Amino acid sequence: MRFYTQQHKHYCGIDLHARMMYLCILDGAGALLLPRNIECNPKAFLAAVKAFRDDLVVAVECMFTWYWLSDLCARAGIGFVLGHALYMRAIHGGKAKNDRIDAHKIATLLRGGMIPQGYVYPPEMRATRDLLRRRNHLMRKRSELIAHIHNTASQYNLPAFETRRIQKPSERTDVLAHFPDPQVRNSVALDLAMIEQYDALLPKLERHIRACAKQHDRKAFVLLRSIHGADLIIPLVILYEIQDVGRFPRVQEFLSYARLVKPTRESAGKIQGHAGGKIGNAHLKWAFWELATTFLRANAPAQQLHERLKKKHGKGKALSVLAAKLARAVYFMLSRGQVFDAHKFYQD
Repeated sequence: MRFYTQQHKHYCGIDLHARMMYLCILDGAGALLLPRNIECNPKAFLAAVKAFRDDLVVAVECMFTWYWLSDLCARAGIGFVLGHALYMRAIHGGKAKNDRIDAHKIATLLRGGMIPQGYVYPPEMRATRDLLRRRNHLMRKRSELIAHIHNTASQYNLPAFETRRIQKPSERTDVLAHFPDPQVRNSVALDLAMIEQYDALLPKLERHIRACAKQHDRKAFVLLRSIHGADLIIPLVILYEIQDVGRFPRVQEFLSYARLVKPTRESAGKIQGHAGGKIGNAHLKWAFWELATTFLRANAPAQQLHERLKKKHGKGKALSVLAAKLARAVYFMLSRGQVFDAHKFYQD
């Protein structure tokens, strides 16, 4: 957890929403200078803080509407701090809650050097990262449709499909004939129509994102592709979710951000359980787990390593250990600008 500890003359805490935002500005002594609820637009914000622009810093909680305010502060030369939502919830929880109280608490945390920082993703790659996340969301929807077709066959006690999978258009020619009931056929026809739409749109989207990645950081993309089993999507997710590996001073912090370590709760020398499992980047965790799976395919040395890990840690934990090992390798690859060294990876 990183705290923002710089001292300023004015501190502005904002409870930010989609249409309105509540401002609370404090001075260095903690006196309340401005409590105001305003519309979410640049002109209203700049007008509200105009009298306090001298050494002003603004803090908001990380939610989906912070992009425009961060970019506005950068253009206006105003300091901006993005508060980590989960950490802030634990710190400033209280009995009563409303916009005015929340804004005041954010400003107080900012002034006291106790606001946990989130990462302000730079605008140059931000939109492409969101586009890639949208692509992954749509791909999961496509997978749900395919799973629904298989589940429908099981629901009506029909034979399983011969190919077992209907991912490709060539495997879907006789799918509707598999269901004798006309209403069931209509349901499956809807699934197939949606799948065809996804099949037409997603490849174009993937080609566009790959072209963007080569413009943003071609070297890092090539380095990530050097890992066995790293197809075109996994390196893209890792690249855009990390953005700059230099923001992690240590590999341990990178593994924690990728949700590949299990934090413990300890008191008086006794471990009382685990917590913080949802703090970190869920997309990066998915990418490294997926990479650990594809890394084992047609890779005899990796399969031997996996067998050793299963004997030592058990079947369930072996894959998570392999994912963390791959994440560690990725950290040093990007930090040093080196391709994947298989000999060193299996030797460690």
